[in-house]
Amino acid sequence: MVERDTREHARREPASDDATAAPRGRPGRREKNKEDKLRRIKDVARELFVSKGFDDTTIRQIATRADVGLGTVFIYAATKRDLLFLIANEGLDEVASTAAASVDPEAALIDNLLGVFGPHYAFFARQPELSRLVLREMAFYDSGAQAGSFQKTREALIELLGTIVRHAAERREIATDEAPQFVGWTIFCIYQVELRRWLSDGTIDLESGLDRLRRALMLLIRGLGSGSGTTR
Repeated sequence: MVERDTREHARREPASDDATAAPRGRPGRREKNKEDKLRRIKDVARELFVSKGFDDTTIRQIATRADVGLGTVFIYAATKRDLLFLIANEGLDEVASTAAASVDPEAALIDNLLGVFGPHYAFFARQPELSRLVLREMAFYDSGAQAGSFQKTREALIELLGTIVRHAAERREIATDEAPQFVGWTIFCIYQVELRRWLSDGTIDLESGLDRLRRALMLLIRGLGSGSGTTR
């Protein structure tokens, strides 16, 4: 209720210069000022979410610490959850691009999968406390300014996993009557569970986390069988 009231109050504030787009092709002081404010908002939000906790941090506190108006924060994020994913989305987009570029149609299925998941694990290991918050809040995250970007990145990952499975089936490394996209979705589910288990551990060891993920994935791959053309 407090956040809702705060947001309504912010809507009644006079529009700031941040809401006015800079002339096309002429980035100048106003554009740089907007970028600096966004950077401060994200830096402060990241710090407070970790130090105070997500539930105990308010958007007003973030705005005050970042030295911006409440209306400026709401330009970029409609809610605290939206703000959390504003922080995460940029990094996840970069990781997704790196993962997609690592796929080799001729490589073994497990090698391609670990080539995709390795950069994701490394990303979440950079700041485990914030990563735990992202994983906690991502359940049913389907509304807000940043939700579309997050959902697009997640769907792209699942599609990529399906493509990797299709490559393996075409090489007859595996044999299954299931659609590659469904197998890719199943692999994504294993990854999500293992990622949460790993991040919940007190010691975030990248090598051991990926080794356990590899074991879980190999169990699935063996269950898919080899190129006999039948499902086991």
